[in-house]
Amino acid sequence: MSMQLLLTQAAGSGGGAAGFLMLVPYLLIFAVFWFFLIRPQQVRAKEHRTKVAAVKPRDQVVTGGGIVGKVTSVDDDYAHVEIAPGVKIKVVKSTLADVLQPGGKPAND
Repeated sequence: MSMQLLLTQAAGSGGGAAGFLMLVPYLLIFAVFWFFLIRPQQVRAKEHRTKVAAVKPRDQVVTGGGIVGKVTSVDDDYAHVEIAPGVKIKVVKSTLADVLQPGGKPAND
């Protein structure tokens, strides 16, 4: 019985290429996830960081809470946003959800 076990193990141990071939589908799945999910998300995150870092006064922004307003002044970490005439709030720049294009048409018009 032990001789048969040794012969079975010896026959199975020579399959180094077979072990690599078993990894190929997993590598292909990872490559598909990388190119279709992970990489585009990293690109969008980088664009968002650069857009928020470049915020300047008179830009129209959307906060993380959905408040739309116009930037009146910018510090290193904070932006002062006017949400109504005479109503200003101080928001953390990293929580800005979007910087709207200047001259953009409002959705309700």
